[in-house]
Amino acid sequence: MDWILVTEQVLNGLQFGLMLFLLAAGLTLVFGIMDMINLAHGSLYMVGAYLAAAVMAASGSFLLAVLAAMAGTAVLGMALEWTLLRRLYERDHLSQVLATFALILILNEGVRMVWGEQPLMLNTPAALSGPVELLPGLMYPSYRLLIIGVGLLVALLLWLGVTRTRIGKWVRAGASNRPMAMAMGVNTRRLFTLVFGLGAALCALAGSLLGPLLAVQVGMGESILILAFVVIVIGGIGSIRGALVGSLLVGLVDTASRTLLPAVLRLLASPEVASNVGPALASILIYVVMAAVLFWKPQGLFPARSG
Repeated sequence: MDWILVTEQVLNGLQFGLMLFLLAAGLTLVFGIMDMINLAHGSLYMVGAYLAAAVMAASGSFLLAVLAAMAGTAVLGMALEWTLLRRLYERDHLSQVLATFALILILNEGVRMVWGEQPLMLNTPAALSGPVELLPGLMYPSYRLLIIGVGLLVALLLWLGVTRTRIGKWVRAGASNRPMAMAMGVNTRRLFTLVFGLGAALCALAGSLLGPLLAVQVGMGESILILAFVVIVIGGIGSIRGALVGSLLVGLVDTASRTLLPAVLRLLASPEVASNVGPALASILIYVVMAAVLFWKPQGLFPARSG
């Protein structure tokens, strides 16, 4: 196992973690501010990917596809919040889970009606289809580097927005103490709609960027939603900083374990045992990390009140 393989896996983990952050950032704000469990958050990721694939096929411009997907999904998210989800804020979590699970089924069938059953193709931009030599002997796909750069830029902009703007102060106040924020005159209805639209746009950005790497298909949001919930539990509900740290931790652990664990097990056991046990251990390792974090810090690494 050489340094090139290790470096590639670290970069892959960074890329995957930053994409998880785009989903988890909106989800943690919705959960932290509105105290609402939104299982349909992953469906917005799916809708964004489908919109990007459709616009890309029609226009040939990847940038236009990403921007159109973000705008369209943000509008859809705000419409859902305004017409349906705000009626669930005062309901218990069971009602929220059932209603948003029904929304998953509705959005899945809606996408199937519009685009059909077969997965769509979302091609990598031609200018980013080749590798880049980062170090002598280390070649890495330029498109994955773009994803890393976009993820870091969005993380910086979100941090500045939450910590340096008036709206960010309202968001932090709502995440830390919602009743007090309302008592201080914060327009929570407008804030909730804005936060939901922002979270939907970030979902679409993640779906658009991951579309060329993964299949754009019905139900693609469910599996990644589980990881997004793991991220916000590790990082702390309502915390952007926690979402970033949790995303990077999950991304690095998941990617590294899937590649390195089988290799380590081959040194300790037969190849058959390593090939069978390695993937199983890798798939549960992030949940072991989550359990360990909750054991030592039940509120997560960075609760909302700490930023």
